[in-house]
Amino acid sequence: MELQQLNKFVAACLLHAGLPAQPAAVTANALSTSDAMGVFTHGTKLLAGYLNRLQGGGYSPTAVPQVERDGPAWAIVNGHHSLGQVACDTALELGMQKARLCGIAFIGVRDCGHIGAAGYYAQKAAREGFVTMVTGNDMPSVAAPGSRKAVLGSNPLAWAAPNANGHPLLLDIATAAVAGGKVYAAIARGEALPETWLIGPDGHPTTDGTLYPHEAALAPMAGHKGYGIGMWCEFLSGLLPGGSITWQIGSWIFDQPDQPSRHNAGLILIDADTIAGERYQQQLDHFINELHSAPPAEGTDGLLLPGEREWAHFERVRQQGLQLPSDVIEKLRICSDITSVPLPEI
Repeated sequence: MELQQLNKFVAACLLHAGLPAQPAAVTANALSTSDAMGVFTHGTKLLAGYLNRLQGGGYSPTAVPQVERDGPAWAIVNGHHSLGQVACDTALELGMQKARLCGIAFIGVRDCGHIGAAGYYAQKAAREGFVTMVTGNDMPSVAAPGSRKAVLGSNPLAWAAPNANGHPLLLDIATAAVAGGKVYAAIARGEALPETWLIGPDGHPTTDGTLYPHEAALAPMAGHKGYGIGMWCEFLSGLLPGGSITWQIGSWIFDQPDQPSRHNAGLILIDADTIAGERYQQQLDHFINELHSAPPAEGTDGLLLPGEREWAHFERVRQQGLQLPSDVIEKLRICSDITSVPLPEI
């Protein structure tokens, strides 16, 4: 499938659900780009769930995100239960405007839908010259050291840095040992789970995927370190914007479709030209070359920079087309059934 075909299909489904053309295009680009980068858990696989909540009323197709409060270098955006992609794109554009004036900006987003891949927004701002960090929060699905149940969401953290000589550097991680979507995908494909992914109801590791999410929680990334970073995401995404935190956030997958999920996000943008000046790219090139020249470990092709694997996948897709996993194709067929939008040949 051509990437453009997938993008048009997603946009058409969203238009059918009542979104105006511009928000539909913004959301479609975010989802299809994530697939093109090989991040299939946060790409078009999410669309069926979004359509369900748009049609049920939990997400508003016509909501316009609104600036509630702001200053020269900060703002709080109320998503009014719009899709997370729509609210975050609004915040990103505002953050770039403010960071160009002040050198740095913080934008908090509250009361929106599930935000999808945090790294999508970070790389988009990086292409405009901003070193960017994006965080999100979610209803608890991740245990902490010493707990027997989930206490935090899998709260994502992404950062991206401009690179005039290539794609942006990009890291996008869940603060859980693994994103919940990867657990669902592995179960759907009948794959065995690593013992490092889940914490069972007794507080100890389990490989029984059927227990997740109601009886098991995700393990935190790197133990207490992931727990602490997950809390940091909760501060930037929920506490500072005045949004919902932990169990105040709903499940966009399991709750009734007429219920909003009240997701939130935090974006920090730093204008590289303003802060670092013309030495930025020179120093970045030196840094990249230094890392790439590190002796490779035995049996490996050497060190990869954050994002290099995803951008290589993206370039292959642009040249050869997109091959979607079976679980994603199944979800897209559901979207086609829901909306009567024909699915392009896969």
